[in-house]
Order: sequence, then structure tokens, then C-alpha cells
Amino acid sequence: MTLSVCAFSSGSSGNCYLVRTGKTAVLIDAGISASRILTGLGRAETAPGHVAGLFLTHEHIDHVRGVRVLMKKLPQANVFASAGTLNAVARAEQRIGSDFNDAVKEHRRRPILTDEPVKIGDMTVRAFRTLHDAAEPYGYSISADGKEVAIVTDTGAVTDEMLEGVAAADVLVLESNHDTKMLREGAYPWHLKQRILSEQGHLSNAQAAEALTRLYSLRSRKRVVLLAHLSDQNNTPALAERTVITLLAKAGLYTGESLYLGVLLRDEASLIYRL
Repeated sequence: MTLSVCAFSSGSSGNCYLVRTGKTAVLIDAGISASRILTGLGRAETAPGHVAGLFLTHEHIDHVRGVRVLMKKLPQANVFASAGTLNAVARAEQRIGSDFNDAVKEHRRRPILTDEPVKIGDMTVRAFRTLHDAAEPYGYSISADGKEVAIVTDTGAVTDEMLEGVAAADVLVLESNHDTKMLREGAYPWHLKQRILSEQGHLSNAQAAEALTRLYSLRSRKRVVLLAHLSDQNNTPALAERTVITLLAKAGLYTGESLYLGVLLRDEASLIYRL
């Protein structure tokens, strides 16, 4: 069995990831248009009818923009998220004159808990709490046949619970949102800078490196790490990669046999990483 993952988009303008085996596919977030997601499925040679579930991390628009239309295109799929996220999405849709509850009927809305693994086809999905200014945000690990992918974005800090949740991941998608110096000296208003820098904000490049150092201390193993959710104004792919590699080296961790480091681009589909 092959477990694979790719990003259709990763950044503040939209987020969506595909994880699939030969039999089952799930999406993590739908923060881009349904048409772009369907195009991404075609590129990844995944029939829309194979998508069994959409897992939402939280209710912010760059993670849920395409949900209502997408669910009409994927009538066989259910929407999984925390109860807080599902309720927040419904409220947000109602404010703009849309009815999420009508578009996604109750039997297709599946609230999940962090201590209850979800079996979906030949995959098992586990949720863990993240720290973000949202109702009840989650990160996810997806496993099949002894292989695992984990996604951790939109969090202002990395807790022990998160590290435990991703410790077994062969591929880890990890937020590396901003360079702190660029953010502090940039054009964002002070209240937005404070939000991003807070424990309910976003991980900096340095915080991503620190989280990886803790992760390898907890469990040293071969991993592909994909830096994600990079800021358009406060980061660059080259800077994120260079900063993380440099700080890991200072901690005695080097890219090579046990660690492959890549960067997901904001508005471009990634390679397909197969395990």
C-alpha cells in the first residue's frame, strides 16, 4: 500500500492538502475554490468519488473558503472537525447570507474528539489540539499500513500533545509562517503583529526549528519535513529553509539520511510525496 500527500495550496491565501492510499482519499482543509481542488485531484490522479472525507483544522476563511461548493461536488464525502469548528463555520456562513447547515446536511457533519481515532476506508485519522485564535482548532495525523502523515499549521506554539501526535509521522507538514525580524519591521499594523507573534498566532521559522529539535529528541527517525503556511510579506521560501537548517545544525541535527527538508509554496501545488 502507498500512502501519499500533496498540497494544493499552503498559505494565508488558502490551504488544502490531499492524503490518499490506493483506495481512500481525504482532504485536509478547503481554503481554496472547489474548482481548484477538483483540478488538484485530477493532477494527483484521484477521482473525486474516492474522496471519503474533508477534515477541517479551524474556521478561518483560508481553510474553509471552498467547503460548501466542494461538498456539493463530493456528495459521498463527510465533513470532520471539532464541534467548535463546525459551529463556527456555520455561524460565519450565516453572517454572509449562506447556510452551511443546509448545504452540508447534519448526517454529513461529523464532530470528532482528540481521543477518538476516526476510521475512514483504510486510513485512521487522529486529531490533536493546536493553539490558534479559533474556536477549537485541530491538527491531524493520518495513518495507513504502518505509514503516517501529519499536518500542523496555524498554531502559535507547539505543545507536548502536538509532538506526541506527530511523533510517528513519516511526512510532517509543519508551519514556518514568518521571520520574526521581517514581521516586526514590516508594514503590518501593530495589533496584527501581536496576533501573529502570540501563542494563538503562527509559528516563526525559529519556532519551527525548535519544534523539530524537540521532536527529534522525543523520537529520532527518518522523516520528510515540509515547511508550510509561509507568509507572503514576512518570509521567503529560501529564508525559511535556511533559518531552519541553520538552527537545526546548531542543535546537532542535519539534513540528509534521517531528515529531508522541503518548502511548500503558497499558491502552487506541491510534488506528490509517496511513502
